Amino acid sequence: MALSNPQLLPLVCLKTMTESINWLALDSQVCFRLYAASRAITRCYQPLLSELGLTYPQYLVMLVLWEEDEPTVKRIGERLRLDSGTLTPLLKRLEQAGWLVRLRKPENEREVRIVLTEAGRALRGPAQAVPANIFESLGLEMAELTQLCTIVDKLLTNTAHTDADPIPLTQDVPHVQKSI
Repeated sequence: MALSNPQLLPLVCLKTMTESINWLALDSQVCFRLYAASRAITRCYQPLLSELGLTYPQYLVMLVLWEEDEPTVKRIGERLRLDSGTLTPLLKRLEQAGWLVRLRKPENEREVRIVLTEAGRALRGPAQAVPANIFESLGLEMAELTQLCTIVDKLLTNTAHTDADPIPLTQDVPHVQKSI
């Protein structure tokens, strides 16, 4: 069948492909694949970070601190996509471990900046081995990892909706019942 508009070909292929998909099967859920992959990758980090005395979420905080000089709690939360209720206990544990200190800004007592201690700065040295070890354990070529990161970044951008602006459940998806 010849199409008068070749740009419609992907839509025809998608419709044909989606007609045979059971959208409620676990294997049809992209969220499950991302969740399982995230858990598997986090498990790869665990033994490496354990040697440093860090958990994976603490490692993420330290990455931001090694990148940025004295960020505020709000800024760290923005970078990690975490709310202050999740971030504050992480920062407290890192402070108790001696990696950082939390300082209130004199001009605005509500704003807390995070400062690495000498021990926190020194931890960067041994942490530099972590990314190479993780890359090796993933078993991907650099081009594949780059492509994966590009796709995940696009997903993050496309799904950056607020609670006030959710995607409606009633969007047309082939063979999905809209009411339960």
